[in-house]
Amino acid sequence: MTGKLNRRQAIKTLGIASAALALPAVSYSRVLGANDRLRVASVGTGGKGWSDLVGVAASPAVEVTALCNIDSSKNHLGRAAERYAAAKTYSDWRKLLDNSDGVDGVIVSTPDFMHAPVSLAAMQLGKHVFCQKPLTHTVFESRQMKEAAQRNKVVTQMGNQIQSHAAYRTAVALVHAGKIGKVKEVHSWQAGTPSWPRNIDRPTGEDPIPKTVAWDLWQGVAPRRPYKTGLYHPFNWRGWQDYGTGQLGDFGCHILDPVFKSLELTAPLQLTAEAPPLNPETWTESATVRYVFPGTKHTSGDTINVTWYDAAGVRPPAEVTAYLPKSYSLPNAGSVLIGEKGTLVIPHVAMPKLFLTGADAEATIEEVPSVDHYVQWADAARGEAETTSTFDYSGPLTETVLLGTVGIRFPGQMLKWNAEEMKIPNFTEAEPWLTKSYAKGWEPAWV
Repeated sequence: MTGKLNRRQAIKTLGIASAALALPAVSYSRVLGANDRLRVASVGTGGKGWSDLVGVAASPAVEVTALCNIDSSKNHLGRAAERYAAAKTYSDWRKLLDNSDGVDGVIVSTPDFMHAPVSLAAMQLGKHVFCQKPLTHTVFESRQMKEAAQRNKVVTQMGNQIQSHAAYRTAVALVHAGKIGKVKEVHSWQAGTPSWPRNIDRPTGEDPIPKTVAWDLWQGVAPRRPYKTGLYHPFNWRGWQDYGTGQLGDFGCHILDPVFKSLELTAPLQLTAEAPPLNPETWTESATVRYVFPGTKHTSGDTINVTWYDAAGVRPPAEVTAYLPKSYSLPNAGSVLIGEKGTLVIPHVAMPKLFLTGADAEATIEEVPSVDHYVQWADAARGEAETTSTFDYSGPLTETVLLGTVGIRFPGQMLKWNAEEMKIPNFTEAEPWLTKSYAKGWEPAWV
């Protein structure tokens, strides 16, 4: 399976800013045969990119044919090139896509701000895409990713791999089985302390760029700034608004995922955030975002409130823990679903806890086995499976998460959300933050 256009031709001829086509999610026109090998390229091979690559390549039906990283050092491109010695290597993902006849699928494990530019270009060439979470850097990009996947009929998966863990699959099954009855409200949180910069100004000066780092390529679509050792690459970019999406963006697509899956939530109707004043460069130390969603068949009312908390040591308040046994302590991160017949705690990467109303002890649950999130994508591209975090699903999930980061910019201001038109009709001052500008010469095709 090869692309019929090179990247430059695709960008010239394929636009994706129009409304999504009404194509079924599994109507894939470029799916390989079950006996074909999936030829995979990886863009971003260090850190999480390494585990993404190794995870996908664990399938015996996968052949790694291309690797790309702006850092050629051992912990980035080096060890990947050593393990997959037959793969071509690149520092510039654009050149990889220009020579991608031998590529069927692309793993995108770059920092957040480059997810959409790389993924969109790959999908325009008919490549299947596995993209790390959060799916994109802006709300608008998330919508574009969903529409591009539909238009190009490719197999997609977001890298919220915990979705496929037994813990999250079991939680979803418990809600769908009605074990806690209709759900009345949800509280989700991340009480850890990020290791990346928060609420600081950009330092002055610059440091020598390492010979292994192509700094201009790393900056990609972002505004240009001087290189500073350890401040952005390889990990601390998460705390900077130009590159990352803060604590909510980092964890929301994980922790809110079983909430979305179990309740079958759609776009929120409105949200209100509380947060300290936002530094011009970095994300805040803490935030609370209160979402209101339309009710579903799994909820008790016409709407349901979902509240997100992130701050060191902060968990849901006493009125929430009142539904739990006094002897039970909430984990450092997770969700609490309060239902008509009981309460479900979904710890972040641990088996859920079911507490039925009136019972003193935790109820027995039936565990749902894990599946392999990475191999599932590879198998789906070969026609042997279906992915569970398609961009049809993960695009709207990411939109919701990133709407929260828009709300953080306007503390206390309720934002009504018109999902169909992508508008905030009651507070248009927030609408520019649904998208962003791009460095000259790096604009994605739809801008």
